[in-house]
Amino acid sequence: MLNRRTTLALLSGAVAAPKMAFAATPREIMWDNLIPPGVPYSEIIGEGEIDLANDTWNPIYDANGVKLNEELDGAYIKMPGFIIPFDVSAEGVINFMLVPYVGACIHTPPPPANQLVMVNAAEPWPGDQLWDPVWVTGVMRTQLQSTDLGQTGYSIAADEMEVYVW
Repeated sequence: MLNRRTTLALLSGAVAAPKMAFAATPREIMWDNLIPPGVPYSEIIGEGEIDLANDTWNPIYDANGVKLNEELDGAYIKMPGFIIPFDVSAEGVINFMLVPYVGACIHTPPPPANQLVMVNAAEPWPGDQLWDPVWVTGVMRTQLQSTDLGQTGYSIAADEMEVYVW
């Protein structure tokens, strides 16, 4: 049987323990995890149309391009990607689109919705590191949203970010 002193010592140790000791371990995912099981990547993008005058390709996404992996709704995840900022302040960027490759949505047609993620970061990401690949950790939600850059299928409330190192 525990006496009062032992009980207090155990409780004070639990209170003083770092927060990270109790934090959940994020599930590490990659971009192909955003496509629902059973839907091949080759089936999310149709043939598209070539615009010879502007030297561009306009993809045509079929219904598979907006299918989301509902198993990720509410999951605590960690995933890599590149930042397409919506607003950059002196402190950095908080709201941005996470994309699978450099330049997605800027000089090329946007990827399909199930390959774009809206991010709201708890802390600003430095403006001088916008071209670096990043790891984003947080709670993911599945939800189709429209932006000026393209339709997104996911969002993350990011509680942690770090530079992605190959």
